Amino acid sequence: MCDYHTLIATLQRFAEQSKQQPLTLGEALDSLDEAAYALIALILALPFLQPIPLGPITIMSGATFATLGWQLLRGHTSPVLPAKLRNIVISAHMWGILVNVCLKVIGFCRKFTKPRHQWLISGRTGQKAAGFILMSGGLLLAIPFGVLPLNNMLPGLAILFYGIAELEDDGLMIFIAFFWLIITVIYFIAFFVALWYFGNEALAYFRW
Repeated sequence: MCDYHTLIATLQRFAEQSKQQPLTLGEALDSLDEAAYALIALILALPFLQPIPLGPITIMSGATFATLGWQLLRGHTSPVLPAKLRNIVISAHMWGILVNVCLKVIGFCRKFTKPRHQWLISGRTGQKAAGFILMSGGLLLAIPFGVLPLNNMLPGLAILFYGIAELEDDGLMIFIAFFWLIITVIYFIAFFVALWYFGNEALAYFRW
């Protein structure tokens, strides 16, 4: 079980290890079990919790989330990361930043989380729910929208709340993750509809 205290202790341990020698993301996650899914989700989702698009990095991260989600849907207990992602070296300074950000973000969320609806985060049902959230959030994140505001943040929130659900043993956070997925789809559809409408208006204008 991956809980809040375990997460912080694990990040701090990684920060100490990285002071001795370079520590890749793959090496760090190899020491974990199913908790690695929640840990990866939190680490990779944090950069997207802001309104500015991050460009090509979102495609790689989105593909990673989608791959991890597929693995969970298939029943894999431990994640398998692409070689490029596994070989990323995270410095002690960056691990320290991750610890601080996790303390702030998850510390705030802990004010309204508690163990409940545990059937949504345990057993095969929990794997399927988590897999669907990660895969859907990853695919939505990977769509190249360019400068569209919030296109990274909305699916990032869905992935973040999946991680919080695992940390706090709170199935209600799974519902909130699904909520953010739905909001993301509505937001993207509204963007395409607006693009189509104003595109037709522009064409009609120039015909005159």
